[in-house]
Amino acid sequence: MTRWTRRGLLKTATFAGATGVGLSAIGRLGSLAAASPEPVVLQTAKIQARLMDIGPTNNVLTYGNAGMPPVLRMKKGEPFAARLVNAIDDPTTIHWHGIRLPNKMDGVPFLVQPYVYTGDHFDYAFTPPDAGTFWYHPHCNTLEQMGHGLTGMIVVENPNDPKFDAEFVLNLRDWRLGDDGQFIDQFRPRDAARTGTYGTVRTANWLDQPQYDAPAGGLVRLRVAITDVTRIHAFRVDGAEAMVMALDGNPVPDRFAPDALLLGPGQRMDLAIRMPDDEGAIVSLRDVRGTKPKVLATLRATGNSLKRDVRDVAPLEVNPVAEVDLGSAQHISLSLSATAENVPSDSICGSLGYSFWAINKVPWPGDPTAPLAELKLGRSYVIDMENLTPQSHPMHLHGMSFKVLSSSTRPVQPLISDTYLVQPNEKVSLGFVADNPGDWLLHCHIIEHQKSGMTSYVRVV
Repeated sequence: MTRWTRRGLLKTATFAGATGVGLSAIGRLGSLAAASPEPVVLQTAKIQARLMDIGPTNNVLTYGNAGMPPVLRMKKGEPFAARLVNAIDDPTTIHWHGIRLPNKMDGVPFLVQPYVYTGDHFDYAFTPPDAGTFWYHPHCNTLEQMGHGLTGMIVVENPNDPKFDAEFVLNLRDWRLGDDGQFIDQFRPRDAARTGTYGTVRTANWLDQPQYDAPAGGLVRLRVAITDVTRIHAFRVDGAEAMVMALDGNPVPDRFAPDALLLGPGQRMDLAIRMPDDEGAIVSLRDVRGTKPKVLATLRATGNSLKRDVRDVAPLEVNPVAEVDLGSAQHISLSLSATAENVPSDSICGSLGYSFWAINKVPWPGDPTAPLAELKLGRSYVIDMENLTPQSHPMHLHGMSFKVLSSSTRPVQPLISDTYLVQPNEKVSLGFVADNPGDWLLHCHIIEHQKSGMTSYVRVV
């Protein structure tokens, strides 16, 4: 277990700078070369926030005391530390989504760390090995806590990244609010058994269609994360040339335009956008999925044109993810299915009271007694995953990154990722090296699916 301290040991603190300063990491993945830097303090809080025009919404959750959780900035290969202080009336933790870190820092209660109760705190310390766009959220009572606001973004910087004229970070999430602007039930059982329960108010950075100014003719890096508990997006950019540079924190082998690019909860993308030359011209990021397309955010060109070229953006450095050895890899067969088995469970802290979904026909039992598979440290594996359901499932693996090898339904790039959106009736192969010891969760990131059965874990020893 990691360090776990009781209430009363921490004085009230305000947010510190989000970038860790210290010696470079050496040794095993995520180990620290020296004592941790001064921690960023992430204190949970219940606040009012203006999410609709009619007035403030009560019982919004955040880290800090006002507004959206802060964007945390880290540096690749440098130690980072954070202190979670729990000031809400509910146990909580923090999971650092997509970051390959030591198992005891992964934030999953029961599996790797204890609850952080009201008034307690917990210290996280790790060295991010990969640059890219990531995010953080609780892994305790997730539907309620995430649904009420506890989702924040992480930028892990690489000093060798190409230079841009501007950079913006977008946290995309829904809110389930009634006509009075107050929270309504987070889910409906009939929807949890299908696509999940959608929010009623859609925001980017807790705003409706925010607009940001960027230099005309300049190059913009737009970092986007879907931190919503349900909604799958199909992204398109209007009004400018845009290329996908990275997905889920890793550079894509071949850049491409986001032409209705499908991404699910938990996934991220980095776009390189060449702003229009004319001052005042508008660039829109849209979700075109479904019958009601939505403008998520806009960029407005300002000033005289810098006359940049998107082809001038140098390739991103590849992250140091071990290459899977397909010749020696052991295959693991997984099926995603519905279930009629009713397994009352607390589903890693909190229960919906239903079992609708399963992995290998077994819904999550609540008590993690046995892993899906026991993996040998350093060995290569291929997960052959088949979706037997009529719904899509963004499947997220903690602690390790995989390479997308093949799909039965469409051509795929050999992307490195931690989350894959499995389409209905799709069979996909995901290859990885089991290079991080510990118990690592595997689950659907549509949170209602996760909490009603589509959850398990693998053990690396």
